[in-house]
Amino acid sequence: MRCGPLGRDEGAVIQAGTHKAVSARVSPLTRRAVAPNPGPFTYTGTCSYIVGNGDVAIIDPGPDDPRHVEALLASIGGERLRYVLVTHTHRDHSPAARALKEATGAIIAGCAPYMPRESRRLGAPNLDAAHDPTYAPDIVLRHGDTLEIGDASLVALATPGHTANHLCFALAKEQALFTGDHVMAWATTVIAPPDGSMGAYMASVEQLRGRGDRIYWPGHGEPVHDPQRFLRALLHHRRAREAAILQRLESGDETIAEIVAHIYEGVDKRLHPAAAMTALAHLEDLISRSLVDCGGQPVLQARFSPRRG
Repeated sequence: MRCGPLGRDEGAVIQAGTHKAVSARVSPLTRRAVAPNPGPFTYTGTCSYIVGNGDVAIIDPGPDDPRHVEALLASIGGERLRYVLVTHTHRDHSPAARALKEATGAIIAGCAPYMPRESRRLGAPNLDAAHDPTYAPDIVLRHGDTLEIGDASLVALATPGHTANHLCFALAKEQALFTGDHVMAWATTVIAPPDGSMGAYMASVEQLRGRGDRIYWPGHGEPVHDPQRFLRALLHHRRAREAAILQRLESGDETIAEIVAHIYEGVDKRLHPAAAMTALAHLEDLISRSLVDCGGQPVLQARFSPRRG
């Protein structure tokens, strides 16, 4: 589930400090600028989307990097930035919202602020640090809420799973969905408990299967051009991972470290901590469905076994 780097869109190159940010028109109502934060979890960088013409919204403003903020402001030029919309509060998605509001007076709208969920009980690293504590929305959007931007409208869809507060935004006029980190073509989504939930994630993916979107614009990487086919493949992948975890438990593995070493053998070891959290999310879901037992709290250091009978 990977694709090549960006490069198929035509657009202007905007000089912003030492960063050349590509602002590409990818549809009649949508432009895309990629933040200068590439990495193993962000791919080529965070995709910020400018939606509308004249009156515009920016979806996922990205990290608090002056170069990216400058590039976004240069991209909209004399247009009116009405809304800065945020899918979720990870630090590669929301922090630039404040700088854009200060520069333009735009309204920050979108997901609810992050609520800490005692990640220490999982024996996990400090997952709270992945979230943006400065995020302060003027409007918290709920499932089905609509914002009008010129002659277009964006509808918020609650899609918890990657994070508890995750939203997607639907642009009906183009049958497009801005999916944040919920669905991405370049890699599968990390689900890190306690804020992330595999059960909630699978339900959110199933929710999207009932829609008729033509294209997905994700928070990282290239668009998804055949969403329904992609969602089927994504669900199959998750179920295959679940089956692999159950098979490893049947084979005698008891710990997440053992499971990850076997089923993520070919994955970059820098991603193994994230793989461990996603394995924990699968195990939490399997425990909730009475398919796996755990001697105590399901944490990274716990021992797991298949439930008998």
